[in-house]
Amino acid sequence: MQLVDLFKAIKPVIGMLHVPALPGSPRNTLALNAIVDWVLKDAEALADGGIDGMILENFGDVPFYPGQVPPHTVAFLTALGREVRRLGRLGRPFDRPLGINVLRNDAAGAMAIAAAAGAEFIRVNIHTGARVTDQGVIEGMAHETLRYRKLLGCDVKIFADVDVKHSAPLARRDLAVEVEEALLRGCADAIVVTGAATGRQTAVEDLKIAKAAAGDAPVIAGSGVDVANLATVLEVADALIVGTSFKQDSVATNAVDAERVRTFMRAVAGFRSK
Repeated sequence: MQLVDLFKAIKPVIGMLHVPALPGSPRNTLALNAIVDWVLKDAEALADGGIDGMILENFGDVPFYPGQVPPHTVAFLTALGREVRRLGRLGRPFDRPLGINVLRNDAAGAMAIAAAAGAEFIRVNIHTGARVTDQGVIEGMAHETLRYRKLLGCDVKIFADVDVKHSAPLARRDLAVEVEEALLRGCADAIVVTGAATGRQTAVEDLKIAKAAAGDAPVIAGSGVDVANLATVLEVADALIVGTSFKQDSVATNAVDAERVRTFMRAVAGFRSK
């Protein structure tokens, strides 16, 4: 898969739509309509700033289910995905690719939401192997995710994390091996490499190892990219996923700051023009 075919941009930047805690989650304080307003405002700010794509994620639903989330979470995220798709506030469709990530690791739920909402890809934190997380030991379900995609008859791409943030391996394995297995045995379409936690910089050396192992498959830097380091990261990575750097005061739970997005994308444009 070539990212330029999906995003219509070289070295695309994908912005995060961090959904506040949904109804039923311990930290929920907003009614669904208010959550819709929050997400659409963030989507507008990202789109107006020139972003190349977005990922909708139930970021506020801590503590996360390790696997399958309740049916109401899938329903709420599907409704949000449909709202983002048409960006009703601007009276026009949102024409950039949309991804879905259902935390902590509900790949089947994400695939169903993507199919129903018309999203182009999903992100799966643990697609192959097993990791120790704050939710316990989570095992990848690539065998089920790929078969479910086939059952739904959709062409939703799978962006799979390796050595994912907020986790540790059960047994140490080479990053290159993790990448190869996610692609060749897990049939992922792209690889995501992150730092240790949300907002932590992705190590350039890890990106280089992943790129060498991934062959023609895209490798995406999934955390900790800002204006100061983006050129260094983009020298290696094929794309960026950006959340914290776009938020007011660089706080992940805050709203997206459109001016931060514009500043970042101007820097990206400068890199692309070289």
